[in-house]
Amino acid sequence: MQLRDARILLTGASGGIGQVLVERLCANGARLLLVGRDSLALEALTRRYPGQVSLVCADLTQRSGRHTVLDAARRFGGLNCVINAAGINQFSLLEQQDEDAIARLIGVNVTATLQLTHLLLPLLRQQPQALLVNLGSTFGSIGYPGFAAYCASKFALRGFSEALRRELADSHVKVLYVAPRATRTAMNSADVVAMNNELKVEMDDPQQVARQIVHAIAAEREEIYLGWPEKLFVRLNSLLPRLVDQALRKQLPVIKRFARAEQPTPPASQSTSTGEHP
Repeated sequence: MQLRDARILLTGASGGIGQVLVERLCANGARLLLVGRDSLALEALTRRYPGQVSLVCADLTQRSGRHTVLDAARRFGGLNCVINAAGINQFSLLEQQDEDAIARLIGVNVTATLQLTHLLLPLLRQQPQALLVNLGSTFGSIGYPGFAAYCASKFALRGFSEALRRELADSHVKVLYVAPRATRTAMNSADVVAMNNELKVEMDDPQQVARQIVHAIAAEREEIYLGWPEKLFVRLNSLLPRLVDQALRKQLPVIKRFARAEQPTPPASQSTSTGEHP
């Protein structure tokens, strides 16, 4: 895809990955329609890139909010790329999580993403060439203790991307699934960062992640996994999951110690980027 000709709708633009994605996409000449609930967090981007960036304030978990986005996309002049990067996360043992928090996580990360895509797909079909990008996670392929609900949502997003790619195989719409590994953003609490340090889990810089996502969009890739050895672990988990079970069993005391130390917090806004898992 030629980015200078791209008209992109981006959710999750105020997240750590989302903000640098805006910068890189605008630097390549794309026009962006940013979607979020907190307009104040995104207005700085619209002022920084006048004429390239527009903003629509909407709650994607609400039908009215999704239709507001659809109307804005039509006024935007149509779309040839949609990047679903909005999502939330919570680090804790499942038994410690609040029922409403679990429902909200699935609602934002899975249900709202599918429903918004359903609404916008006809606009993408109108284009001679279009791309749908779903920002997932390594945790969409590897179930990890302390992130059961988040993993469930990302496994669902990966399956959705795969199925929709095959469903649209006879069309001009391509589907890209991007799975970053741990990323250094504000989405990760101090406990998560400390846990990753103790377990020697590498965390990528958001600029590096955004650069690879933009390259994948330009090349119209179908699926990319970021980071080594996480790429290997994904393949190993699919072929020999019991080996991964054994490795994670050794990490479990450390994971539980930090998960129990993590105090539950109110759910983050849906503008947080889903690719910033711990």
